[in-house]
Amino acid sequence: MSHVKLYIPGPVEVSPATFAAMSQPMIGHRGKGFSDLYADIQPKLQSLFGTTQLVFLSTSSAFGVMEGAIRNLVAKKVLNCCNGAFSDKWHDVSLRCGKQAEALKVEWGQPITADLIDARLASGDFDALTLIHNETSTGVLSPLEEIGALKKKYPDVMFIVDSVSGFTTVPVNFDELGIDVLLTGSQKAFALPPGLALFTASPAAYARAETIKDRGYYFDFLEFRANGEKSMTPSTPCISLIYGLQHQVNAIFAEGVENRFARHARLNGMVHDWVRRHGFEFFAPEGYRSKSLTCVTNNKGIDVAAMIGLLKKNHSLIIDGGYGKLKGKTFRISNMGDETDETIGTVIAALDDSLAKL
Repeated sequence: MSHVKLYIPGPVEVSPATFAAMSQPMIGHRGKGFSDLYADIQPKLQSLFGTTQLVFLSTSSAFGVMEGAIRNLVAKKVLNCCNGAFSDKWHDVSLRCGKQAEALKVEWGQPITADLIDARLASGDFDALTLIHNETSTGVLSPLEEIGALKKKYPDVMFIVDSVSGFTTVPVNFDELGIDVLLTGSQKAFALPPGLALFTASPAAYARAETIKDRGYYFDFLEFRANGEKSMTPSTPCISLIYGLQHQVNAIFAEGVENRFARHARLNGMVHDWVRRHGFEFFAPEGYRSKSLTCVTNNKGIDVAAMIGLLKKNHSLIIDGGYGKLKGKTFRISNMGDETDETIGTVIAALDDSLAKL
């Protein structure tokens, strides 16, 4: 089968070098080989997360840790910040876990702002907050630093942040933000296959978890901490993915983290230039646009499905045709992971060609 390159917002393209790293021989997950592997990656992950806390590896999608955070940290009521498909799902997860939950809803395409959160938390009704930093379905990047600053005002509220599609494309410094949980996944900017989630938690989060009796086992934060202190995981890890993670983390530091941020901004800007050149509009407002993907409003009324078909047939690449209720009304182009000026330039040329044939 021909290889159709992925420029959807996840899973993204995985390099041959990463696949080669993942093909190393299997090792026992309770032996020194695995603990050495975990220990080798740990300080680099701590640097990426901007934390002195342990960073944990979960054999799951990020949604596993999202649910785990609800089960570990919500005792009274959680405020779910909702501005897109995945943040809306987090509210549904909260309710399905049997927790008291309230949705702070804004229109899809709009950011969650500190003022909106402050107004709700002032009620004193909540002991936890969930926020998606970079809402993948809409391409909206909410102002995490401004929101994190509210933690000082509400120290007893657990601030739980998903940066699945934002992590390593923009700075996210856990300790400086003062938040309680930061989580991400393997299949976005890490440019790995799906199946691995990464997260870190604050001492306050562990203290809260100790008071929750029905937090379960698989995503029990205290189990993660106890095992992480020994460079182990609570359950069988996805060893091949962790070999791939080791490779990718080393590549990130070889490039330089600041250089990586600059590259994502530059590639994102190339896509934005294409959007403007063709008279399309951005779904996210100015100042709140993702650096890892672009959600384009189909204000010109093109046949998005037909354009994607041409991209696939003639150029062996694919973009996304809009998520959920935005299907056909928007389309999304990813620039995250291992992409370069050359590869994004190829995508732009393919978009030009396909648009001209509609």
